[in-house]
Amino acid sequence: MALSEWDQTSCLTHVPSSFFFRPPNTWLSAPSAIVDTLKLSLSTALVPFYPLAGCLQWIGNGRLQLQCNAVGVRFIDAECDSSLDDLAGDSYLSYQPSNLFPSVDYSLPLQELPLCLVQLTTFKCGGIGIGITISHAVVDGAGAFYFIFEWARLARGKPLQPFPFLDRSVFRAGQPPLPMPPPSIDDYLQYKNWPLLLGQLDNSEEIKKKTTKAILRITKSQIEHLRKMANDKPMACGFTWYEIICGHMWRTACKARGLKEEQPTSLIIVIDSRSRMRPQLPREYFGTATFDVIAQSVVGDLL
Repeated sequence: MALSEWDQTSCLTHVPSSFFFRPPNTWLSAPSAIVDTLKLSLSTALVPFYPLAGCLQWIGNGRLQLQCNAVGVRFIDAECDSSLDDLAGDSYLSYQPSNLFPSVDYSLPLQELPLCLVQLTTFKCGGIGIGITISHAVVDGAGAFYFIFEWARLARGKPLQPFPFLDRSVFRAGQPPLPMPPPSIDDYLQYKNWPLLLGQLDNSEEIKKKTTKAILRITKSQIEHLRKMANDKPMACGFTWYEIICGHMWRTACKARGLKEEQPTSLIIVIDSRSRMRPQLPREYFGTATFDVIAQSVVGDLL
């Protein structure tokens, strides 16, 4: 399967996602039954989502293609002697990521790397965690979650809803291609010249500073509260959860750093082009259809 130009520019790394479920009082399913259900539904989901069961292959000139050879998805069944409560808050960071979702050995040849890996972890409290890593060169975040949601639907015994749209030729240039003005270096300067702190000539001192990890725990009600605040303002355009969280983190970071009101600041955000293309891409497009854009402002306007 040929990859589109956007697929070719994606990272060759895998993007992990983790989902945790507490056992309800009525949870009577044995761990073995959960494993069997997930495996069976996963194998069923991979029939329409068959690109995930293949591998990537170099074809020369720095380009890749997707080999749909049905080698399958790696499924790992693991146990953890901790409870879900032990993962609450910053204690989650004390666990190695490879303990909660499958790791990828990038020392292997590219064609030997699985495109999708799944790990089911059973905790001593009876809760479970499902860790999934999916190749970013094959599908973007929207497509990955589309696959996960459809897999979950099958695991619940419900039929697959819309099938994935796999035709990546929709990104090919027209025949003949539409005339486009030659690119200008000025169009790309925003990706190179990041705002410097006022009074500094370069960012060498900022680079030397240590960084730490933290978990931002936001509840559904808190997100809804933030979205209501944002959408109630004049000129609001119906902000999504993603936009609300990005904006909240951007403003919070500026506050935490104590930046001056006139300080320029930028934030890279990811845009899903499915609904922005003309004609629109199907919502079920299963590939890479996102691109990075840079939002720019000054701190005073954000706060």
